Amino acid sequence: MARLVEQRGHTALLFTEHTHIPVPPAGQTPKDQEGGELPPRYWHSYDPFIASMAAGAATTRLRVGTAICLVPEHEPISLAKTVASVDNLTGGRFEFGVGAGWQREELRNHGVDPARRFAVMRERVRAMQEIWTRDEAEFHGDFVSFDPIWSWPKPAQKPYPPILVGGAGPRVFDRVLGYGDAWLPNYGPGILERIPELFRRAEEEGKDVEVIVVSVPADPDVLERCEKAGVARVMPWLPSAGWDRIQRAMDAFENALADMRGE
Repeated sequence: MARLVEQRGHTALLFTEHTHIPVPPAGQTPKDQEGGELPPRYWHSYDPFIASMAAGAATTRLRVGTAICLVPEHEPISLAKTVASVDNLTGGRFEFGVGAGWQREELRNHGVDPARRFAVMRERVRAMQEIWTRDEAEFHGDFVSFDPIWSWPKPAQKPYPPILVGGAGPRVFDRVLGYGDAWLPNYGPGILERIPELFRRAEEEGKDVEVIVVSVPADPDVLERCEKAGVARVMPWLPSAGWDRIQRAMDAFENALADMRGE
């Protein structure tokens, strides 16, 4: 699939993550954050870093990464090494999409209080940034604390791979501007209308951030609106299905892009 995505001229292939999905009480089905029935693909996903490495090894240009890694479910010293290793072994092609997660029991199974998940994510990302950029890294916070350590490899990209901050909550821009390089929301009502606020705040703070929108439909009008709003990259979801369905989904998206461009 990675070779196909590269051959068809796309920029990146990003992988989602759930370490597991807790089994619901007898007689109930798993629910998503809106209360809908959760499809089995949520607990049938590959580890996104191993998948990124496989995709990177099979290609030469394609960027690979996570959309998103559930950072609170990972120990940050080990995660920093994983990210740096994949970035090195793919020749600096890794993109680190991050999020705090929404499945509360999944978070609790990792020892994380769901009410503190965003604070945990902030500290773990900042601790990883220290590890990636310093020969002797040290960090002390409420959730992460370690005295000076040596940890190599350092990422191939400097200072580290792009950090794409997922989510669309009311404080997401604080996270993007606090430790991110881009906003990575799912397409939905009101998302594009929020972009001017992010760009305004970024300019006020002297930061340069991008917007990458995922789960974008194969609709020329939507794609044109994304372009006019200043979105740097649009990405559709590929179906968890057979080869024919994957190619049909790619055909539909590419045809919509061609229609939008008048090709």
